Amino acid sequence: MNRRGAVKNLVLATGSSIALPLWMKAFGAGNLTHLSSFSAREQQILASITDTIIPPGNSIGALSVGVDKYFQKVVDDCYEKAEQENVKKGLHQLEAATQTGYGKPFTDCTQQERQAQLEKWSRSQDKDEKDFFNLVKRETIVGYNTSQEVLGGLLNYKVAPGHYYGCVPLTPKGG
Repeated sequence: MNRRGAVKNLVLATGSSIALPLWMKAFGAGNLTHLSSFSAREQQILASITDTIIPPGNSIGALSVGVDKYFQKVVDDCYEKAEQENVKKGLHQLEAATQTGYGKPFTDCTQQERQAQLEKWSRSQDKDEKDFFNLVKRETIVGYNTSQEVLGGLLNYKVAPGHYYGCVPLTPKGG
């Protein structure tokens, strides 16, 4: 057994594990975000859709809690390749339908125009349009309701309700 080699490797491993987080922070690697398979334009359309479904009003909206980023991550990591392509296809079809109907991109439409377009898709006879809308709406609601800001701030959800008193003196009853 080569103790010198083992001690040397142990010291190098310990030093690396201490220095690596500092090195990553110095080079900005601490702010890594999810690399999405969605193009920049698709991300803008998706952000507009989530903002239309849950707009900022008297409370926080879907965009302010990052529902669009949540949706991208869920689609990229949890859905099959065919479903991912259907979502992207749906984004492009929505963009084309809005361009035809309003003469401008979905992202440039007013809140009412975007809402009217999405309501039209929710009642559509085309299965792909309806499925796309239902998927986006479902994941938007799930992402919004499970965000920390909504659970902790709006819904006042506590993981462990009440307070735990760990060290309390115990006195016998009646004595």
